[in-house]
Amino acid sequence: MPNTDPLDRKILSLLRDDARLPIASLATTLGVSRTTVRARMERMEANGTISGYGVRLGQPDDAERVRAIAMIEVEGRGTDKVARALSGLPQVRALYSTNGRWDLVAEIESASLPEFDSVLGAIRLIEGISLTETNILLAARFRR
Repeated sequence: MPNTDPLDRKILSLLRDDARLPIASLATTLGVSRTTVRARMERMEANGTISGYGVRLGQPDDAERVRAIAMIEVEGRGTDKVARALSGLPQVRALYSTNGRWDLVAEIESASLPEFDSVLGAIRLIEGISLTETNILLAARFRR
């Protein structure tokens, strides 16, 4: 984060928890004026530190959802083709290239264990994938 100081980082931390906090509430919490908070936020928006504000959708059946990380080894130079195939699966929430043992790491989320099993089966059938290792995420210890 370019050119951020402790006050900027406090503003960002509060906005991570609730992006809808009014400037007046931020100012009161931080013990500074609304003008200061507004100027800081406008500066961080202008320099790209803040690229937008979002909404996190809650899941009514969150306890039933299955989340996992799948490490994927790709044959030869087929990473782009495999990545395109993986991006077509709606349960693949994110896909990362990485260094080290694995070529790709996929974040997977499904509504149930049977759906999760089906997704793993579909992933294993993608041409160019030579090996996978999947870990189900049990409990979040920290999350932003």
